Amino acid sequence: MGHLRQEVDPGEAGLDAKALDRLDRHFAHHVDDGRLPGFLVAVARGGRVAHLTAHGLRDIAAGLPVETDTLWRIYSMTKPVTAVAALILMEEGRLSLDDPVARYLPAFADPRVHVSGTGADVRTRPAAGPIRIRHLLTHTAGLTFGFYHAHPVDALYRAAGLESSVVPGTDLARTVDVYASLPLQFDPGTRWNYSVASNVLGRVIEVVSGQPLDAFFAERIFGPLGMADAGFHVPEEQASRLAELYGDTGDGGIEPIPGLPLRGRPRLLSGSGGMVASAHDWHRFMELLRRRGELDGVRLLAPGTVDLMTRNHLPGGADLRSFGSRPAHDVPGNDGVGFGLGVSVVVDPARTAAPVGLGTYGWSGVATTTFWVDPGRDLTVQFYTQLRPKSSNVFFPELKRLVHEAVTG
Repeated sequence: MGHLRQEVDPGEAGLDAKALDRLDRHFAHHVDDGRLPGFLVAVARGGRVAHLTAHGLRDIAAGLPVETDTLWRIYSMTKPVTAVAALILMEEGRLSLDDPVARYLPAFADPRVHVSGTGADVRTRPAAGPIRIRHLLTHTAGLTFGFYHAHPVDALYRAAGLESSVVPGTDLARTVDVYASLPLQFDPGTRWNYSVASNVLGRVIEVVSGQPLDAFFAERIFGPLGMADAGFHVPEEQASRLAELYGDTGDGGIEPIPGLPLRGRPRLLSGSGGMVASAHDWHRFMELLRRRGELDGVRLLAPGTVDLMTRNHLPGGADLRSFGSRPAHDVPGNDGVGFGLGVSVVVDPARTAAPVGLGTYGWSGVATTTFWVDPGRDLTVQFYTQLRPKSSNVFFPELKRLVHEAVTG
């Protein structure tokens, strides 16, 4: 069940086999140079996998190869799943994009915005309006991450024990209450700042559904879609399939580093970055989106809802760089890319850092995992390795360029 399989020859799918071979050789070179442990890349058109390569090792010390059923920590690729869960509840009338978050999480009833100062000298004012569900889905709530070091509120997150975005040893409810006790960087809806918002949304889903987040995902998304290996932990019998996590050493090498505690159900279920999945699982999830809410006779969302999810929601058609606060404003790769509900959306291909089609949407994870769906080319792409780089990721622009060069029809 966990193996992804190639279903059609590249040429039959309008892909250049020589260009795809060039893609494989490029990333194999990174493995040979010791910059990556191994990788898996899959390219599909019209829902059929036309290119699939697993290369290198999932565990260097043990000598275990990357295989087509390898399990990957997908970190922030969890966020689109959390968005789909929220949209399911929205279609059932149990949630609305314009609902104040405080309706479900009272700790957010009176948000305040940072005005000036640091530490104990911080001055705040009442926010101009409430945080709404749409702000969580679009990362425009005014929340942040403690590891940014770009704003005084980031430092307040670290002082509150949120260096890694969650309070160690607590559950999601407690961590979200800590977020609510801290000031916002800006008034909700006025800027874009990638943040802990998906964890807050995960807690809203728990409150509205009456279920733990992992149970809701399993019952309403993973089960219906046949995502048999997706979840928040790896059962003992599947532990050998989980890829080891690595960090770069600063001298061009890599070394093992601690990853999420996936060998048992975690106390904190992170809708922001807690998932593990196989390439087969994620192919199923991408197909749900590509087919606008339906897969193999199972409909999770209406077509219009998926259209809403994958449309830019930043005001005036803005992109992440122009509408984002620091550090988003300083990332050249954010040119020409807007944001929908849980996914990025290309709004101006000519200004993006790598060639992609108008309306392409997707997201990435901190361990160098990524996916995108290009509706205009009927193309889906997924890439996995397990490397947490200390600086900006250089592999994704390379991947997009090489895939783009392979599309012929």
